[in-house]
Amino acid sequence: MDISRRTVLASTAAALALAPTMARAQVDAQALHKKLICIDTHLDMPANLARPGWDVMQRHSYDEDFTQVDYPRMVEGGLDGGFFAIYTPQAPVTPEGMNAMRDAAFLRAMEIREMVAAHPGQFELAFVPEDAARIAAKGKIIVFQSIENSGILGNDVTLLRAFYKLGVRLAGPIHFLNNQLGDSATDKEQWGGLSPLGKQFVAEANDLGILLDQSHSSDDVFDQMMELSRTPIICSHSGCRAVHDHPRNLDDARIKRLAAAGSTIQINSYNEYLVTVPPDAERDAARRAARAGMRNLAGMTPEQATAAVREAAQKMREVDKKYPIPRATFDEYMKHVMHALDLVGPDHVGIGADWDGGGGVVGMNDVSFIPKITERLIKAGYTEAQLANFWSGNALRVLGKAHEGRKQA
Repeated sequence: MDISRRTVLASTAAALALAPTMARAQVDAQALHKKLICIDTHLDMPANLARPGWDVMQRHSYDEDFTQVDYPRMVEGGLDGGFFAIYTPQAPVTPEGMNAMRDAAFLRAMEIREMVAAHPGQFELAFVPEDAARIAAKGKIIVFQSIENSGILGNDVTLLRAFYKLGVRLAGPIHFLNNQLGDSATDKEQWGGLSPLGKQFVAEANDLGILLDQSHSSDDVFDQMMELSRTPIICSHSGCRAVHDHPRNLDDARIKRLAAAGSTIQINSYNEYLVTVPPDAERDAARRAARAGMRNLAGMTPEQATAAVREAAQKMREVDKKYPIPRATFDEYMKHVMHALDLVGPDHVGIGADWDGGGGVVGMNDVSFIPKITERLIKAGYTEAQLANFWSGNALRVLGKAHEGRKQA
């Protein structure tokens, strides 16, 4: 166990011994939270690894550099790890565009592995469900890898085998825009669900033992993946349409179907999926202008990049003050969590908050705040065993089903 984790756990124990009666329940919740293996199924933190001057081992602040996940805040929040995303924005579906996406994805996978290699006392790669408990017992962060937007595969889904060998164990076919694999939840219908190549993708993922992720895909893709996949699929970062009507959220019937197959919905904290944000072209243009100085961070020195990000953060605060938008609160986030729990129970719900990918709400704006979720669920009457499933058991169970169903080594 590394010093940082020992310090956190010792502080918790001391607080428990000294806490006044009124605060004791909260400290008890903190202690239980630290005892659990807590994973998040969608961490976009790898996007920051290539940022000059950004150090995963240093404590950062969202207000200063837009980031929500680093080692100190993971330790503080009791987040033991999760699925670190290889995310690639959708490029034009042309040979040049797909090749650029492929290369960017391999670089991102390399950056994740380099992070682990550079900090072997704090991080360890995970490949099968059993790795999670073993790594957590060492006091290290559990690093599974996932693909967000499998458009990176181009027109050859067998390229997924290379990513499997690098450690990828979860993959979603589509992101914000349609691609050669199928339809996005947030784009106009093109394929009526999965394309013929997308159906090959499902079979390839099944054969490898890669868990299929529906998040970002259309309802038709959900239905078709459920029909075609030999093993359960997952929604790694989604919400409940009954709570907020957004196409990225799942309706109750599909959440029940997911649970009936033995799987789980992992609840997202992305603002627009929780509350309605009216369109405002002027605000959007101002936000783009505020971030313009961050467009070429890779070409800057660490000092220049740090200054550029801080300047952009300051400009963004000014834009948000001038053009205020509705911001979801922690209570509004928990409405999605509680709705899913009420609908399908604690064996089919977990957390995929979309940290560093747009997630975060008022009252929970980085990973250090996640013990609040445990505290709220304890107050609602959930047991330690149920919380253990909620925080990691459910996702690991489904990952295990995908692994058991593989046909290729």
